[in-house]
Amino acid sequence: MNQHTRFNLPICLAVEEDAFFHSDEIIKGYIPDIIGQKTIIVSEEFLIDEYKEKITDISRDFGNAEIVAMKNASFDEAVSIAKKVCVEDISVIIGFGGGRVLDTAKYAAHISKSVYICMPTSLSNDSLASPFSVLETYGKARKTFACKIPTAIIVDTNMIINAPEGQTLSGIGDTIAKHTALYDWKLSAAKTSSKVEDFAYALSRMSFDSVYHCDEKNMKSRVFIRILSRALVMGGLAMEIAGSSRPCSGSEHLFAHAIEEYYPQIKISHGLAVALGSIPACIFQGQEVGGLIEFFGAYGLDINPKSYDITEDMFADMWNKARTVRAGRYTILDEIGYDKIWLSEIYNRMAEGK
Repeated sequence: MNQHTRFNLPICLAVEEDAFFHSDEIIKGYIPDIIGQKTIIVSEEFLIDEYKEKITDISRDFGNAEIVAMKNASFDEAVSIAKKVCVEDISVIIGFGGGRVLDTAKYAAHISKSVYICMPTSLSNDSLASPFSVLETYGKARKTFACKIPTAIIVDTNMIINAPEGQTLSGIGDTIAKHTALYDWKLSAAKTSSKVEDFAYALSRMSFDSVYHCDEKNMKSRVFIRILSRALVMGGLAMEIAGSSRPCSGSEHLFAHAIEEYYPQIKISHGLAVALGSIPACIFQGQEVGGLIEFFGAYGLDINPKSYDITEDMFADMWNKARTVRAGRYTILDEIGYDKIWLSEIYNRMAEGK
Protein backbone atom coordinates (compact mmCIF):
# COMPACT_ATOMS: atom_id res chain seq x y z
CA MET A 1 0.00 0.00 0.00
CA ASN A 2 1.63 3.26 -1.01
CA GLN A 3 1.22 6.71 0.50
CA HIS A 4 -1.25 7.77 -2.19
CA THR A 5 -3.96 5.41 -0.99
CA ARG A 6 -3.62 6.32 2.66
CA PHE A 7 -5.20 9.75 2.94
CA ASN A 8 -8.71 10.55 4.16
CA LEU A 9 -11.09 13.20 2.88
CA PRO A 10 -14.06 14.73 4.76
CA ILE A 11 -17.37 13.19 3.73
CA CYS A 12 -19.11 16.54 4.00
CA LEU A 13 -18.17 20.22 3.56
CA ALA A 14 -21.18 22.50 3.92
CA VAL A 15 -20.80 26.30 3.79
CA GLU A 16 -24.27 27.77 4.25
CA GLU A 17 -26.23 30.57 5.88
CA ASP A 18 -27.56 29.48 9.31
CA ALA A 19 -26.00 26.04 8.79
CA PHE A 20 -25.71 25.48 12.55
CA PHE A 21 -29.50 25.63 12.93
CA HIS A 22 -29.98 22.65 10.62
CA SER A 23 -26.68 20.83 11.05
CA ASP A 24 -28.49 17.53 11.74
CA GLU A 25 -30.26 17.75 8.34
CA ILE A 26 -26.92 18.47 6.62
CA ILE A 27 -25.28 15.47 8.31
CA LYS A 28 -28.32 13.26 7.56
CA GLY A 29 -27.80 13.93 3.84
CA TYR A 30 -24.25 12.56 3.98
CA ILE A 31 -23.93 10.18 6.94
CA PRO A 32 -27.48 9.36 8.14
CA ASP A 33 -26.44 6.69 10.65
CA ILE A 34 -24.61 9.28 12.80
CA ILE A 35 -27.85 10.93 13.95
CA GLY A 36 -29.09 9.20 17.08
CA GLN A 37 -25.65 8.03 18.16
CA LYS A 38 -24.28 9.25 21.50
CA THR A 39 -22.65 12.65 20.92
CA ILE A 40 -20.77 15.32 22.87
CA ILE A 41 -20.13 18.94 21.92
CA VAL A 42 -16.71 20.30 22.91
CA SER A 43 -16.38 24.08 23.28
CA GLU A 44 -15.11 26.77 25.66
CA GLU A 45 -17.03 28.33 28.54
CA PHE A 46 -17.20 31.83 27.01
CA LEU A 47 -18.43 30.46 23.66
CA ILE A 48 -21.07 28.34 25.37
CA ASP A 49 -22.34 31.51 27.08
CA GLU A 50 -22.05 33.68 23.97
CA TYR A 51 -23.76 31.25 21.59
CA LYS A 52 -26.14 29.62 24.06
CA GLU A 53 -29.09 29.48 21.63
CA LYS A 54 -27.07 27.97 18.76
CA ILE A 55 -25.22 25.43 20.89
CA THR A 56 -28.44 24.33 22.68
CA ASP A 57 -30.09 23.91 19.28
CA ILE A 58 -27.19 21.76 18.02
CA SER A 59 -27.31 19.69 21.21
CA ARG A 60 -31.04 19.08 20.73
CA ASP A 61 -30.53 18.10 17.07
CA PHE A 62 -27.97 15.50 18.11
CA GLY A 63 -30.10 13.73 20.74
CA ASN A 64 -29.52 16.18 23.61
CA ALA A 65 -25.75 15.90 23.27
CA GLU A 66 -23.78 16.74 26.40
CA ILE A 67 -21.93 20.08 26.17
CA VAL A 68 -18.37 19.86 27.49
CA ALA A 69 -16.44 23.06 28.33
CA MET A 70 -12.75 22.33 27.83
CA LYS A 71 -10.28 23.94 30.22
CA ASN A 72 -7.38 24.50 27.79
CA ALA A 73 -6.03 23.47 24.40
CA SER A 74 -3.62 20.88 25.76
CA PHE A 75 -2.62 17.29 25.08
CA ASP A 76 -3.85 16.32 28.57
CA GLU A 77 -7.25 17.91 27.93
CA ALA A 78 -7.63 16.08 24.60
CA VAL A 79 -6.70 12.77 26.28
CA SER A 80 -9.14 13.46 29.11
CA ILE A 81 -11.99 14.08 26.59
CA ALA A 82 -10.96 10.93 24.67
CA LYS A 83 -11.10 8.93 27.92
CA LYS A 84 -14.64 10.18 28.60
CA VAL A 85 -15.65 9.26 25.01
CA CYS A 86 -14.26 5.72 25.32
CA VAL A 87 -15.56 5.04 28.84
CA GLU A 88 -19.05 6.40 28.14
CA ASP A 89 -19.39 4.78 24.69
CA ILE A 90 -19.75 8.10 22.89
CA SER A 91 -19.57 7.81 19.07
CA VAL A 92 -19.46 11.42 17.85
CA ILE A 93 -17.49 14.51 18.92
CA ILE A 94 -18.58 17.94 17.66
CA GLY A 95 -15.96 20.69 17.97
CA PHE A 96 -17.64 24.11 18.26
CA GLY A 97 -15.21 27.03 18.41
CA GLY A 98 -12.00 28.52 17.08
CA GLY A 99 -8.64 26.87 16.40
CA ARG A 100 -7.95 25.93 20.05
CA VAL A 101 -11.25 24.07 20.43
CA LEU A 102 -11.05 22.45 17.00
CA ASP A 103 -7.50 21.18 17.57
CA THR A 104 -8.41 19.71 20.98
CA ALA A 105 -11.66 18.09 19.78
CA LYS A 106 -9.95 16.78 16.63
CA TYR A 107 -7.17 15.10 18.62
CA ALA A 108 -9.64 13.66 21.15
CA ALA A 109 -11.62 12.16 18.24
CA HIS A 110 -8.40 10.79 16.74
CA ILE A 111 -7.36 9.00 19.96
CA SER A 112 -10.87 7.70 20.72
CA LYS A 113 -11.47 6.69 17.07
CA SER A 114 -14.80 8.54 17.09
CA VAL A 115 -16.51 10.52 14.33
CA TYR A 116 -15.46 14.18 14.39
CA ILE A 117 -17.70 17.00 13.16
CA CYS A 118 -16.00 20.38 12.90
CA MET A 119 -18.15 23.52 13.44
CA PRO A 120 -15.88 26.59 13.37
CA THR A 121 -17.03 29.85 14.98
CA SER A 122 -14.24 31.72 13.15
CA LEU A 123 -11.92 31.11 10.20
CA SER A 124 -8.64 32.00 11.88
CA ASN A 125 -6.38 29.31 10.35
CA ASP A 126 -6.31 26.13 8.29
CA SER A 127 -6.42 23.81 11.31
CA LEU A 128 -10.15 23.21 10.73
CA ALA A 129 -9.38 20.55 8.08
CA SER A 130 -5.70 19.79 8.65
CA PRO A 131 -4.35 16.39 9.75
CA PHE A 132 -2.55 18.08 12.69
CA SER A 133 -3.42 19.43 16.13
CA VAL A 134 -1.24 22.02 17.88
CA LEU A 135 -1.56 21.40 21.62
CA GLU A 136 0.13 22.53 24.82
CA THR A 137 2.34 19.82 26.31
CA TYR A 138 4.17 21.04 29.44
CA GLY A 139 3.21 24.52 30.61
CA LYS A 140 2.91 26.79 27.58
CA ALA A 141 5.17 24.67 25.35
CA ARG A 142 3.28 23.49 22.26
CA LYS A 143 3.77 20.60 19.91
CA THR A 144 2.15 19.60 16.61
CA PHE A 145 0.58 16.14 16.64
CA ALA A 146 -0.55 14.19 13.58
CA CYS A 147 -4.20 13.14 13.69
CA LYS A 148 -7.23 12.26 11.56
CA ILE A 149 -8.99 15.02 9.62
CA PRO A 150 -12.70 15.77 10.30
CA THR A 151 -15.43 13.49 8.98
CA ALA A 152 -17.60 16.55 8.35
CA ILE A 153 -17.04 20.33 8.28
CA ILE A 154 -20.00 22.67 8.64
CA VAL A 155 -19.43 26.40 8.22
CA ASP A 156 -22.23 28.81 9.16
CA THR A 157 -21.61 31.97 7.10
CA ASN A 158 -23.63 34.12 9.54
CA MET A 159 -21.41 32.98 12.38
CA ILE A 160 -18.23 33.90 10.47
CA ILE A 161 -19.59 37.28 9.34
CA ASN A 162 -20.21 38.15 12.99
CA ALA A 163 -16.88 36.81 14.26
CA PRO A 164 -14.23 39.36 15.30
CA GLU A 165 -12.56 40.81 12.18
CA GLY A 166 -9.08 39.97 13.50
CA GLN A 167 -9.90 36.26 13.33
CA THR A 168 -10.90 36.43 9.67
CA LEU A 169 -7.76 38.47 8.93
CA SER A 170 -5.78 35.72 10.63
CA GLY A 171 -7.37 33.14 8.29
CA ILE A 172 -6.45 35.33 5.32
CA GLY A 173 -2.85 35.51 6.58
CA ASP A 174 -2.60 31.72 6.94
CA THR A 175 -3.92 31.28 3.38
CA ILE A 176 -1.59 33.83 1.79
CA ALA A 177 1.42 32.23 3.54
CA LYS A 178 1.11 29.33 1.09
CA HIS A 179 2.83 31.50 -1.53
CA THR A 180 6.18 31.40 0.29
CA ALA A 181 5.58 27.91 1.75
CA LEU A 182 5.26 26.39 -1.73
CA TYR A 183 8.49 28.08 -2.87
CA ASP A 184 10.28 26.62 0.18
CA TRP A 185 8.81 23.16 -0.48
CA LYS A 186 10.18 23.14 -4.05
CA LEU A 187 13.51 24.45 -2.80
CA SER A 188 13.68 21.68 -0.19
CA ALA A 189 12.95 19.03 -2.86
CA ALA A 190 15.74 20.44 -5.05
CA LYS A 191 18.29 20.45 -2.20
CA THR A 192 17.35 17.37 -0.15
CA SER A 193 15.98 13.88 -0.75
CA SER A 194 12.39 15.06 -0.10
CA LYS A 195 9.79 15.14 -2.88
CA VAL A 196 6.99 17.52 -3.86
CA GLU A 197 3.62 15.75 -4.03
CA ASP A 198 2.13 17.34 -7.17
CA PHE A 199 -1.55 17.05 -6.28
CA ALA A 200 -1.00 18.48 -2.79
CA TYR A 201 1.05 21.31 -4.35
CA ALA A 202 -1.76 22.09 -6.83
CA LEU A 203 -4.42 22.11 -4.09
CA SER A 204 -2.39 24.47 -1.92
CA ARG A 205 -1.71 26.76 -4.90
CA MET A 206 -5.47 26.80 -5.69
CA SER A 207 -6.16 27.67 -2.05
CA PHE A 208 -3.81 30.67 -2.28
CA ASP A 209 -5.01 31.75 -5.74
CA SER A 210 -8.71 31.65 -4.81
CA VAL A 211 -8.20 34.22 -2.03
CA TYR A 212 -5.35 36.25 -3.55
CA HIS A 213 -7.22 36.78 -6.83
CA CYS A 214 -10.65 37.19 -5.25
CA ASP A 215 -12.42 40.32 -6.53
CA GLU A 216 -14.59 40.53 -3.41
CA LYS A 217 -12.62 42.62 -0.91
CA ASN A 218 -15.35 42.75 1.75
CA MET A 219 -14.62 40.26 4.55
CA LYS A 220 -18.25 40.39 5.67
CA SER A 221 -19.55 39.22 2.30
CA ARG A 222 -20.94 35.68 2.01
CA VAL A 223 -19.08 35.22 -1.28
CA PHE A 224 -15.76 35.97 0.41
CA ILE A 225 -16.56 33.80 3.47
CA ARG A 226 -17.36 30.89 1.16
CA ILE A 227 -14.10 31.34 -0.77
CA LEU A 228 -12.00 31.64 2.41
CA SER A 229 -13.71 28.58 4.00
CA ARG A 230 -12.94 26.45 0.97
CA ALA A 231 -9.40 27.80 0.72
CA LEU A 232 -8.65 26.85 4.34
CA VAL A 233 -10.17 23.40 3.83
CA MET A 234 -8.13 22.91 0.61
CA GLY A 235 -4.99 23.77 2.58
CA GLY A 236 -5.88 21.12 5.17
CA LEU A 237 -6.48 18.52 2.45
CA ALA A 238 -3.17 19.41 0.76
CA MET A 239 -1.39 18.60 4.05
CA GLU A 240 -3.36 15.34 4.40
CA ILE A 241 -2.35 14.25 0.88
CA ALA A 242 1.30 15.29 1.33
CA GLY A 243 1.47 13.60 4.73
CA SER A 244 3.16 16.72 6.12
CA SER A 245 2.53 20.44 6.61
CA ARG A 246 4.96 21.39 3.80
CA PRO A 247 2.28 22.56 1.30
CA CYS A 248 1.22 25.25 3.78
CA SER A 249 4.21 25.92 6.01
CA GLY A 250 7.64 27.30 5.15
CA SER A 251 10.02 29.99 6.41
CA GLU A 252 7.09 32.34 7.20
CA HIS A 253 5.76 29.72 9.66
CA LEU A 254 9.22 29.28 11.21
CA PHE A 255 9.11 33.02 11.96
CA ALA A 256 5.65 32.60 13.59
CA HIS A 257 6.91 29.61 15.63
CA ALA A 258 9.91 31.68 16.80
CA ILE A 259 7.49 34.33 18.13
CA GLU A 260 5.33 31.69 19.85
CA GLU A 261 8.30 29.94 21.46
CA TYR A 262 10.65 32.80 22.34
CA TYR A 263 8.39 35.85 22.57
CA PRO A 264 5.15 34.62 24.22
CA GLN A 265 4.54 38.17 25.50
CA ILE A 266 3.86 39.33 21.90
CA LYS A 267 0.10 39.24 21.45
CA ILE A 268 -0.38 38.24 17.82
CA SER A 269 -2.49 35.45 16.32
CA HIS A 270 -0.85 32.61 14.40
CA GLY A 271 -2.32 33.76 11.06
CA LEU A 272 -1.20 37.37 11.50
CA ALA A 273 2.28 36.20 12.55
CA VAL A 274 2.65 34.15 9.36
CA ALA A 275 1.28 37.07 7.30
CA LEU A 276 4.02 39.21 8.85
CA GLY A 277 6.58 36.48 8.12
CA SER A 278 5.48 36.08 4.51
CA ILE A 279 6.77 39.54 3.52
CA PRO A 280 10.45 39.00 4.49
CA ALA A 281 10.25 35.34 3.32
CA CYS A 282 9.10 36.56 -0.09
CA ILE A 283 12.01 39.05 -0.22
CA PHE A 284 14.55 36.38 0.88
CA GLN A 285 13.26 34.12 -1.91
CA GLY A 286 13.79 36.85 -4.50
CA GLN A 287 10.07 36.91 -5.34
CA GLU A 288 8.16 40.09 -6.14
CA VAL A 289 6.66 41.31 -2.85
CA GLY A 290 4.61 44.34 -3.97
CA GLY A 291 1.54 42.25 -4.78
CA LEU A 292 1.41 40.77 -1.27
CA ILE A 293 1.80 44.18 0.39
CA GLU A 294 -0.96 45.59 -1.80
CA PHE A 295 -3.20 42.58 -1.06
CA PHE A 296 -2.80 42.93 2.72
CA GLY A 297 -3.49 46.68 2.40
CA ALA A 298 -6.76 46.00 0.54
CA TYR A 299 -8.07 43.97 3.50
CA GLY A 300 -6.62 46.27 6.15
CA LEU A 301 -4.23 43.59 7.41
CA ASP A 302 -1.51 45.52 9.25
CA ILE A 303 2.02 44.36 8.34
CA ASN A 304 3.78 46.95 10.51
CA PRO A 305 5.74 44.98 13.16
CA LYS A 306 5.55 48.03 15.49
CA SER A 307 1.76 47.57 15.68
CA TYR A 308 2.41 44.27 17.50
CA ASP A 309 5.12 45.74 19.79
CA ILE A 310 7.89 44.02 17.83
CA THR A 311 11.03 46.17 17.91
CA GLU A 312 13.73 46.17 15.23
CA ASP A 313 16.07 44.09 17.44
CA MET A 314 13.33 41.60 18.30
CA PHE A 315 12.44 41.27 14.61
CA ALA A 316 16.06 40.44 13.70
CA ASP A 317 16.31 37.98 16.61
CA MET A 318 13.03 36.29 15.62
CA TRP A 319 14.41 35.59 12.15
CA ASN A 320 17.67 34.33 13.67
CA LYS A 321 15.72 31.95 15.94
CA ALA A 322 13.45 30.93 13.04
CA ARG A 323 16.43 29.08 11.55
CA THR A 324 16.47 26.63 14.47
CA VAL A 325 12.83 26.14 15.61
CA ARG A 326 12.11 23.17 13.32
CA ALA A 327 15.21 21.07 12.83
CA GLY A 328 15.35 19.35 9.44
CA ARG A 329 12.89 21.64 7.65
CA TYR A 330 14.84 23.04 4.69
CA THR A 331 13.75 26.56 3.63
CA ILE A 332 15.20 29.71 2.09
CA LEU A 333 16.69 30.44 5.56
CA ASP A 334 19.19 27.63 4.91
CA GLU A 335 20.35 29.45 1.79
CA ILE A 336 20.84 32.99 3.10
CA GLY A 337 23.19 34.29 5.77
CA TYR A 338 21.88 36.13 8.84
CA ASP A 339 22.09 39.79 7.83
CA LYS A 340 20.96 42.26 10.50
CA ILE A 341 21.28 45.30 8.22
CA TRP A 342 19.09 43.68 5.56
CA LEU A 343 16.54 42.74 8.23
CA SER A 344 16.52 46.35 9.51
CA GLU A 345 15.80 47.58 5.98
CA ILE A 346 12.92 45.09 5.63
CA TYR A 347 11.59 46.04 9.09
CA ASN A 348 11.51 49.72 8.17
CA ARG A 349 9.95 48.99 4.80
CA MET A 350 7.18 47.02 6.54
CA ALA A 351 6.73 49.77 9.14
CA GLU A 352 6.11 52.19 6.25
CA GLY A 353 3.78 49.68 4.57
CA LYS A 354 5.62 49.50 1.26
